[in-house]
Amino acid sequence: MQLEHHDLHHEFPEHTDRIHLLKVSDAHFGKLFSEYDSLDHEVRKLEEDGSPVADTKMDAMKLDRVRLKDLLYAYLIAPAV
Repeated sequence: MQLEHHDLHHEFPEHTDRIHLLKVSDAHFGKLFSEYDSLDHEVRKLEEDGSPVADTKMDAMKLDRVRLKDLLYAYLIAPAV
């Protein structure tokens, strides 16, 4: 089964430069980015291993990943100051 990539650069390729800029210039964005990236890697590893966790745990992790992605996207589309 082909797994989808959910890393932020894959999700928002049109914002690659802004992602980099915010990672180095905004501590809160950087923290959220790290959380998202870690969670995405964890979910991907579990999916590759056949999801050896309860469905409710996997669903909660995926919902948290979406919540973080929404927060990060809000940063990406906010006007630069």
